[in-house]
Amino acid sequence: MKKNKISIYIHIPFCESRCYYCDFCSSLLNRENEEKYFHYLEREIKLRENILKERTIDTIFIGGGTPSSVNEKFIAKILNILKNYDISENAEITIESNPNSLTRRKAEIFFSSGINRISIGAQSFNDEILKKIGRIHKSDDIYKAVENARAAGFTNINLDLMLALPTQKFSDILKSIDEVKKLNLPHISYYSLILEEGTILYKVHKKTPLAFPNELEDRKMYHYVVTELEKIGLHQYEISNFAKRGFECKHNLIYWKLKDYISFGLNASSNIKSLRYRNFSDFKNYYNSIDKNNLPIEFSEKLSKNDRINEYIMLGLRLNSGINIDEFNEKFQKDFLKVYESEIEKNITLGLINFSENKIYLTEKGRDLSNQVELDFFR
Repeated sequence: MKKNKISIYIHIPFCESRCYYCDFCSSLLNRENEEKYFHYLEREIKLRENILKERTIDTIFIGGGTPSSVNEKFIAKILNILKNYDISENAEITIESNPNSLTRRKAEIFFSSGINRISIGAQSFNDEILKKIGRIHKSDDIYKAVENARAAGFTNINLDLMLALPTQKFSDILKSIDEVKKLNLPHISYYSLILEEGTILYKVHKKTPLAFPNELEDRKMYHYVVTELEKIGLHQYEISNFAKRGFECKHNLIYWKLKDYISFGLNASSNIKSLRYRNFSDFKNYYNSIDKNNLPIEFSEKLSKNDRINEYIMLGLRLNSGINIDEFNEKFQKDFLKVYESEIEKNITLGLINFSENKIYLTEKGRDLSNQVELDFFR
């Protein structure tokens, strides 16, 4: 009998330092706690054995935190445990890394353990900007990390970069795109800085807002990135993601298409059908729960059909391919064109969406105003 597919996310909460824009669940690296954490991570996976046996694992994503900061033997062991279950022959298995901690040895062990996609957090090629955002690597480390990944056997490599960083000028984006062209990678993620309350950069922005690019400058940078990446065969397939054909991130597409995924580790969130839940975000409660043979769930909710529809539309509009009307109708047993007739007409008139080949998708103008479009479709 054919089994339904599922994706897995593994959260590694350790970092060598905390970036000034980060509000993720992370902790400074402690070797003693590192070993303990992976022991409990293995136990949590065991607690989910029933659901893992019922499904075929289609993608695995090891994120953080900084997975490349921990001892590589722990990563290899977790993957060996997952190999006890049914993993698709062509499964995409990704690990996140930082340039300064991705050594040749680590890259080789990651690759030999079955990881076939690596994402490198570069953020900027400007050393001064890297300092201002709390990164502990330099631009030279980016090239070395890519070299190490390629030498280990990786061909599916992503580079994360950021827009609207403090003191960032348009000339910095020109330089970054030149470097991207030289590196000739199959995938680039280019995110605009989000100022999360409580982070160091949020406080810096409050004091010196003029040190940051304004919205017009951010959009100018963004449009240049989209145009130049397209010229070198990196096609935009999501608002912030660009890939050569066949190198789109399968794991992220699972999120954007509201498919099932199960997550392990501190503060990790899962989505299975209409059930959404999140693990404890502190070590003590996470460990105590597993010691009692309980799933370390801090919060769970059953999403209503309306909640899922809203989320499906919001995520679908992020994709350049947009929302497939037939897929929507089959998934939710509703007629999209009838339910949203006035919203579709309004946003086409405003030049924010297109409707062709039975798909609704954002125009270039619409991608700049995506939040506005999403709100129109929310019920």
